[in-house]
Amino acid sequence: MMRNFLTILDLSRDEAHALVRRADEMKRTRQRSDLLAGKTLVLVFEKASTRTRLSFEMAVRHLGGQTIFMTDRESQLGRSEPLKDTARVISRYADGLIVRTFGQEKLEELVRYASIPVVNALSDQFHPCQVMSDCLTMYERTPDLESLKVAWLGDGNNMARSFVNAAVRFGFELVLACPEGFTPEAELLDMARGKGAMVVLTDDPAEAVRHADYVNTDVWASMGQEHEQEDRAKVFGRFQLDDKLLSLAKPGCKVMHCLPAHRGEELTESVMEGPASIVWDQAENRLHMQKAILEWIYS
Repeated sequence: MMRNFLTILDLSRDEAHALVRRADEMKRTRQRSDLLAGKTLVLVFEKASTRTRLSFEMAVRHLGGQTIFMTDRESQLGRSEPLKDTARVISRYADGLIVRTFGQEKLEELVRYASIPVVNALSDQFHPCQVMSDCLTMYERTPDLESLKVAWLGDGNNMARSFVNAAVRFGFELVLACPEGFTPEAELLDMARGKGAMVVLTDDPAEAVRHADYVNTDVWASMGQEHEQEDRAKVFGRFQLDDKLLSLAKPGCKVMHCLPAHRGEELTESVMEGPASIVWDQAENRLHMQKAILEWIYS
């Protein structure tokens, strides 16, 4: 059976936990293999990237494969060819598609028409590879993920939605502090709660951070929303993670950010560079988790 990876819910609970353990093992042993020997994966990116591109290219090479990188300017994604035609043509040439795009519907259409695996490297709706890597980062310090309170501050964006999905699969308590009008969709929250996830939504950042084991934040205006930056800054100002707010968290609480960070906006320089910050471990763990995801797809 061919596997695709568009959201964390594409994994069963057992598969999600197994991937975190496997990624941890791959990191500790500096795993290399020839799993993808003779295979070529095409990276199609409509959005610019540092960590996503580098971590995926390195992950494929660590598993013995090779990559071809394309942007929308270098492919028909930015022109008039139907996406279904692009999917079928690339399927005749390559062994997999890793796509960083805007709409989740593009990924879903690629899956409908491609005959090779498709991986969501980011969409406006979900960022599953990042949040799986974040779960690995938490697991390294507290293997019992179900015991955790995880806080999210800011926009109910692709990261927040993927953390909701992660709460379903890993069982941690998730408290989302988002301004009114910037929350994840009610349907997503209802789905998660219906599956037994402990997901709380508030507009009070102190409530989210209080007694938290991990605090996550992200930029206030994501890629493609730059024109909203000034207006968003007015709305999100009270959600900034500073030392005073962080002091409400559990002793030893760690701070996470998927990067790039706007220091002085969603978090302060002192928090970003402080002892609670584990953002560089997060960044590294993209490589190890994506190796585990690719192994799950191609094994």
